[in-house]
Amino acid sequence: MDSPLFIVGESYGGHYVPAIAHRIWLGNKHVPDDAIQLNLQGLAVGNGWTDPEIQYIHYRDFMLENGIIDQEKYDDLEDAGEKCAKQVHSCNSSGGPESDFACQAARATCDPLSSPFFATGLNPYDIRNPCGPNPLCYDFSNIETFMNSEDTMRKLNVLEHDPLWQTCNNDVNAQFDVDHMKTFSPYIADLLNDGFPVLIYAGDKDFICNYLGNRAWTLQLEWKHDDDFQAAEERDWNDGGGLVMSSNGFTFLQVYDAGHMVPTDQPEKALAMITQFIRGEAF
Repeated sequence: MDSPLFIVGESYGGHYVPAIAHRIWLGNKHVPDDAIQLNLQGLAVGNGWTDPEIQYIHYRDFMLENGIIDQEKYDDLEDAGEKCAKQVHSCNSSGGPESDFACQAARATCDPLSSPFFATGLNPYDIRNPCGPNPLCYDFSNIETFMNSEDTMRKLNVLEHDPLWQTCNNDVNAQFDVDHMKTFSPYIADLLNDGFPVLIYAGDKDFICNYLGNRAWTLQLEWKHDDDFQAAEERDWNDGGGLVMSSNGFTFLQVYDAGHMVPTDQPEKALAMITQFIRGEAF
């Protein structure tokens, strides 16, 4: 297949984008005679949940930076952060049933790190606003109406007796309890090492998958050009639209004045960003 393929996602896409891209990369190395090779060209993740061991401990950094907690509370959370990181490491280094238990324990150990934020009532996806009455802090009723309309269901070949589409289903979410604590950054290292460009971007008003945690794991990622990436200069991007560092095909971009969903908050910047990436233009 000649058409270029870019795998792009946000939020939990920090798990499934690396996983999908990595599977395609592996499959392309051993393509059966009756199959096609996909023209994978790169991957991008926005405000993603990719490396819990690193990202969890940066909750307290983000809260301190934004005045949600003071220095005393920040110091109080240090021990909790260390316990969280240790438990997440155990989750990712164990195997079989032991891994499941370690990952479930990690979720329970780490969640208190975010408790001070949720006590504020602010939107964890955009700290500039209160969460409000909606379950996910946004009103997605128009999307639900569209997805469950007879015309949409017919075009998607969804049968009438199938469950209705929901913005978020807690029963489904619970099935990812173990997976939530898994680290997917090594998949990205494999792809970088084979020359695939990777863009990690993050709106800086998002708490839940904040830019500090995303920036930290990119800097700590072990790959063949990690020294060059760590030494890369942070530069202005898009005339004050953000702060970028890039080297050898790996780019981290902090997008200013955007929350969890960068295209929603900064559509023009998001278009410029993704266009620049898929065209292979230097950041």
